[in-house]
Amino acid sequence: MNFFKNFAISGSGMTAERLRLDLISNNIANINTTRTATGGPYRRQVPVFAQQLERTRRGLEGAGVRVNAVLEDPSPPRTVHQPGHPDADAAGYVDYPNVDLNREFIDLIGASRAYEANAAALEAAKQMAGRALELGRG
Repeated sequence: MNFFKNFAISGSGMTAERLRLDLISNNIANINTTRTATGGPYRRQVPVFAQQLERTRRGLEGAGVRVNAVLEDPSPPRTVHQPGHPDADAAGYVDYPNVDLNREFIDLIGASRAYEANAAALEAAKQMAGRALELGRG
C-alpha cells in the first residue's frame, strides 16, 4: 500500500475544494458588482475539475483531481429596473451579476463536505501508516 500516493490524492482533493470555496466566496462578494474592468456586470465563476491519472505498470490509475479551468457561468445577468442607478440603460434597467445566493450556499455546503471527506481520508491514511510503522518495530 502506497501511503504517500493516498496522501497526494487526498491533498489534491482538498486543494481543489479549497479553490472551489474561494470562488464561491468571490461570487458572493461580487453579488452586486455591476461594473467590471472588462465591462458589464461580474460573471459567476465555476471550477472545472478533471481526474488526474498516473501511468503505472498496471496501466492508468487514478492519482487525484486537478482543476482544469475556471470558467464564467454563461447564464444571463439579472435585470432590475433602477432608473437612478449610474449603470442603468436608457430604459432604466441595470444588469446585475448572474450570482444566485441560494445556489452559492448549496455549492458551499457541498464543497465544505467534500473538503472534510478528503481530510478524513488523509487522517485515516496517516493513522494506517503510523500503525504499519509500529508493526515494523515490533
